[in-house]
Amino acid sequence: MDTLLIITILIVFFALAFDFINGFHDTANSIATAVSTKALTPRRAIILAAVMNFVGALTFTGVAKTITKDIVDPFMLENGSIVILAALLAAIFWNLLTWYYGIPSSSSHALIGSIAGAAIASAGFQALNYSGFFKILQALILSPLLAFAVGFIMYSLFKIIFKNNNLSKTNRNFRSFQIFTAALQSYTHGTNDAQKAMGIITLALIANNYQQTTDIQLWVQVSCALAMGLGTSIGGWKIIKTVGGKIMKIRPVNGVAADLSSALIIFTATLIHLPVSTTHVISSSILGVGTSHRVKGVKWDTAQRMLITWVITLPISATVAAMFYYILMLFF
Repeated sequence: MDTLLIITILIVFFALAFDFINGFHDTANSIATAVSTKALTPRRAIILAAVMNFVGALTFTGVAKTITKDIVDPFMLENGSIVILAALLAAIFWNLLTWYYGIPSSSSHALIGSIAGAAIASAGFQALNYSGFFKILQALILSPLLAFAVGFIMYSLFKIIFKNNNLSKTNRNFRSFQIFTAALQSYTHGTNDAQKAMGIITLALIANNYQQTTDIQLWVQVSCALAMGLGTSIGGWKIIKTVGGKIMKIRPVNGVAADLSSALIIFTATLIHLPVSTTHVISSSILGVGTSHRVKGVKWDTAQRMLITWVITLPISATVAAMFYYILMLFF
């Protein structure tokens, strides 16, 4: 078996591992509000999230194509297989580290930063596709801000519409509706996050001359959907505690507003083929809802810690990926 084939197999394995880890790392995001308000038991929420993530992953491929061609040129990537393997190892390392400490970090930031860092280590800054890379960066920066704004507006509208309703009755009604919004949230998560591993595998197939187009093959799509679904079935309870309770005390009406807001942002990004951080979109929508509900009710120390992680993830993952690249080059 030649070295190139071995590296390609390793890339596919680690890409699926990344999707699997992404599943249990980000499960908390899509079901945290429903579990926090007891609209769903943890077990039922996990099953719902796993199924809907799987379905979402099979539905679209636009984000995968963006990952394949917009960060680096897959047809001109120097030492492409080593670059991709280093990027995956760095992204997995960061995801596991933040999961262990219960920090809602971004798998998207980690992966995109890792690809950029490994590519720069290989061929310098000219390796980046600047127009595509900065377009992705804009989406990563703007999407949480938009989620905050939409969450704030959504909950403000809820307050106007239901101002004359009994609060406990309103929350009971919204608790039932949260099952739908949790399913929607999980579905949109699958439409965006699972595609990133699809893009990585396709990038590797092109870089290693096993494929000549950026089309996503069916086996790639199905295997990534399965990996995401299986990872989701395990769940990430440490992050549920952060997203679901440490940002603000969530009631059903808050949860529905946050779920609808973040699902709208994520699905819009999927439709225009842009990868976003589902972690930060969901957390930001909760912050927006919390600010509209009661500014003092938001636990801003948690928000500050999340913001710091949001800022440092991309440069740290890029640096770690460059280190992995240099280490791998010693062996291949």
